[in-house]
Amino acid sequence: MYMMKNITRDGNPVLRKQAAPVKFPLSDTDKQLAHDMMEYLINSQNPEFAQKHHLRAGVGLAAPQVGISKQMASVLVPNDQDDDQDYLLKITLINPVIISNSVQNAQLAEGEGCLSVDKDVPGYVPRSARITIRYQDFDGKEQTLRVKNYPAIVCQHEIDHLRGHLFYDRINKNEPFKAESGSTIIS
Repeated sequence: MYMMKNITRDGNPVLRKQAAPVKFPLSDTDKQLAHDMMEYLINSQNPEFAQKHHLRAGVGLAAPQVGISKQMASVLVPNDQDDDQDYLLKITLINPVIISNSVQNAQLAEGEGCLSVDKDVPGYVPRSARITIRYQDFDGKEQTLRVKNYPAIVCQHEIDHLRGHLFYDRINKNEPFKAESGSTIIS
């Protein structure tokens, strides 16, 4: 089980490397990696468990964030609606590629954070409001996923990790809270 001590912190070179593609069939090690990343997200979103074990809540975790330079990321976006579904998105993306994106941008009103970045970096992080991702499932079969708004932002943040980018690379250094014309601010 991953804990905060297992999260690779900003400054470690693995976070700035292009991650290697995952090979199929998945090794037992890769299956365990996928399990452990999702388990961290589930545990970190449980307030009692997170407090007891000093976990920072996360909605996404990429393999480089646990020191493994492979193209795998888990995403767990909770559902705030009053329906029976616990999550808006619960998925592990293997070898993901964004194959299309909207012209319209979106950014989080409060900016983004990252389990690997211990300091607060204020500013809007412009992302595409809608994206289509091609990825492989656990059997190596190609899949397509279309997401928008918050889930799209989370997926782009995690895919950036696989390309060696951190969220604050995208913040306008001169005007951190300047939103592009026509972009959506998500609260």
